[in-house]
Amino acid sequence: MLDLTPGTQEARESRADAGWHEPASRGSVVECPDAVRAADVPSLSAVKSYTFMAALRPFSLVVAFVSCGLGIVLALPLDSAGLLLASAVMLGGLLLQCGVNLINDREDLGFLHGKGFDAIRRQVERNFHLGLLSFAVAGAIGVGIASYSGYAVLVIGFVGVLGAFAYTHEPFNYKRRGLGVVCVFVLMGVLMVQGSYIAITGELSLSVLLHSLPVSALVSLLLLGNELRDLEKDAARGVKTLSVALGYERAVRLYWLLLGGTYLVSGLLIAAGELPLSPWLLLPLPLLPLLRYYLAAHDRTPLTPWTGRFLLLFGVGYTLALV
Repeated sequence: MLDLTPGTQEARESRADAGWHEPASRGSVVECPDAVRAADVPSLSAVKSYTFMAALRPFSLVVAFVSCGLGIVLALPLDSAGLLLASAVMLGGLLLQCGVNLINDREDLGFLHGKGFDAIRRQVERNFHLGLLSFAVAGAIGVGIASYSGYAVLVIGFVGVLGAFAYTHEPFNYKRRGLGVVCVFVLMGVLMVQGSYIAITGELSLSVLLHSLPVSALVSLLLLGNELRDLEKDAARGVKTLSVALGYERAVRLYWLLLGGTYLVSGLLIAAGELPLSPWLLLPLPLLPLLRYYLAAHDRTPLTPWTGRFLLLFGVGYTLALV
């Protein structure tokens, strides 16, 4: 989505111009009349900084880095091809993530009316085509990997690309149906970890599936943080994300439930002998006060990147605990 986030001054001015009033409390979602919803168009000042890098969302590449990295670390003891294959898997995963990010702003074109937005519309279209190019290059890498480890990796990659399009594009558009948090758990968490492992070993693994669960929960947490950041804007546009459907307070409770569930599952894996007991697992915990602060702040813009940093530190710590 274009970054017309509820906490920015430009966003507040744009909503004020459109007749939007801030909700009295975050526990409820204010329904907007159709006239207000139709008028909920980004101001030019709110999107004038929209660039390729803004669409790429570098902070979110932590998803591919952590998910692919975990699959690679779990696979390397069984692999004879070494770092070249592991590097190809990581590059392919990062390109898939880039493609996902670059194509998703196209849904906002319907909100960018008038000649003042022509340059931005062209940039959105360019980014969309660059996203398709990222998918194509990732596919070519996948073909090379498949020649070594088998063609199951191409099936997994194809499912991932379909899921990327279905996130914001009709007829599925599972973001608007409140299914985004669930779908990224599977597609960008479980599937990406298991897919990276299969790309190197050519085999499915129940152990890898279990190891993917804590990371997948934090991948969902990152998207949930993004939904909480954009809750008022999505409600005004009629985009019924899971956070909009739940309301702010319940969505925040889900945020903490996912975060706590990450450590609960990790503890169960330790008890089952699948994961060593290691202080590295505590690496991201100093960020908890910041997450709590931004969840309660009026300006929730920093919540998403700080959630991404939590995911990154947990992924690094989890990996170090395994090696």
